[in-house]
Amino acid sequence: MNILVKGGHVVDPANNRDGIFDILIEKGKISRVEKDIKDEGYKAIDARDKFVLPGLVDMHAHLREPGREDEETLLSGSQAAAKGGFTSVCCMPNTTPPIDNQGVVEYIYAENKKLGLINIYPIGAVTRNREGKELTEIGELKRAGAVAISDDGNPVMDTEIMRRALEYAKMFNLTIISHCEDASLTSGGLMNEGYTAAVLGLKGIPRQAESIMVGREIELVRLTKAKVHIAHVSTKESVGLIRRAKKEGIGLTCETCPHYFTLTEEAVLDYNTNCKVNPPLRTKEDVEAIKEGLKDGTIDVIATDHAPHADFEKDIEFEQASFGMIGLETALSLAIKGLAETKTGGLSLVVEKMSLNPSRILGLNKGTLGMGEDADLLILDPKKEWILEREKILSKSRNSPYIGWTLRGVILNVVCGGRALLTNGKIN
Repeated sequence: MNILVKGGHVVDPANNRDGIFDILIEKGKISRVEKDIKDEGYKAIDARDKFVLPGLVDMHAHLREPGREDEETLLSGSQAAAKGGFTSVCCMPNTTPPIDNQGVVEYIYAENKKLGLINIYPIGAVTRNREGKELTEIGELKRAGAVAISDDGNPVMDTEIMRRALEYAKMFNLTIISHCEDASLTSGGLMNEGYTAAVLGLKGIPRQAESIMVGREIELVRLTKAKVHIAHVSTKESVGLIRRAKKEGIGLTCETCPHYFTLTEEAVLDYNTNCKVNPPLRTKEDVEAIKEGLKDGTIDVIATDHAPHADFEKDIEFEQASFGMIGLETALSLAIKGLAETKTGGLSLVVEKMSLNPSRILGLNKGTLGMGEDADLLILDPKKEWILEREKILSKSRNSPYIGWTLRGVILNVVCGGRALLTNGKIN
């Protein structure tokens, strides 16, 4: 289907484009980006007074299939992603069985091809069964289509194993996404260590558990010159370490998530299990450091860390509840709230963090509205407000602390590979 997107404010930092343009989509590709393209019988989408952005790319999500289809499936995750403006999602390997071999990578690609919705890219495991003991066949994972490797959810505690993983990953031009957690410091921890944890009587997780491992990864990048991406940065100390490393020319990248710049540890005061995440929510000072790191380029990416859980895993005592929250459907609005509001310059920053940079880090041909590129885009009404309602969440799980929040920025249309996935806010 050929589609003509008319009169939208296009924000496309990859091509230094920020203004009113028409976009013509032919055979799944962007064929023209010009002013006043003549309508010659194309299916037209009126984007006047709206913003047109490249489709979002989430480089850190948990889609649970195979193994925990009660929490999420590739189908439900794809629908939630499309509603949130994501046309590409990278799924983490903590499935059952884990994505630690060629067969599971191929399964995900084959199942997603049947769905024909968004692009889903598997991330392979660093170690077998994510146990941190024996390396996976990294070359086989790459050949099967893994776009990165990670033991996310588990840190690779053995530094020698991590070094060897980096050396092998470098041979195959793969990025390792590092879950930075010193497990010897976090055992039994439930939330950020500090005053709030003491008030609630909950065992804390010290911030140093993250920053110690961030420091280790920086030193391993010095040693190996491999590509490391630090996942879900949450503390001011980690931001400082990464900023200094980048100024020294050390080639690593990192991400944070919307909950680390929109919530603090005080969200846990009523024992809200939907605010139980790993790494935990931190302090107001950390929130400001995260925002500053995003604005000055220290933090490259905003990822969701979308982590669906069934009700029975969250509607229990705080100590027993699982870590994680969903995020695909709220990430863009939260990024706008935290960084951009409705300013065009701010939206350009959001596009860099949520589309262009993750694409570049993983070597995906996404994040741009350039001519000849895949037609992945979204149309956003930046001024319109909406309320996150539990019954309207498309994810199979409902574990969001933002239910009931009024958010700004309504996604009206999503196109992926020239296919209209979302029209007037409704999944097609």
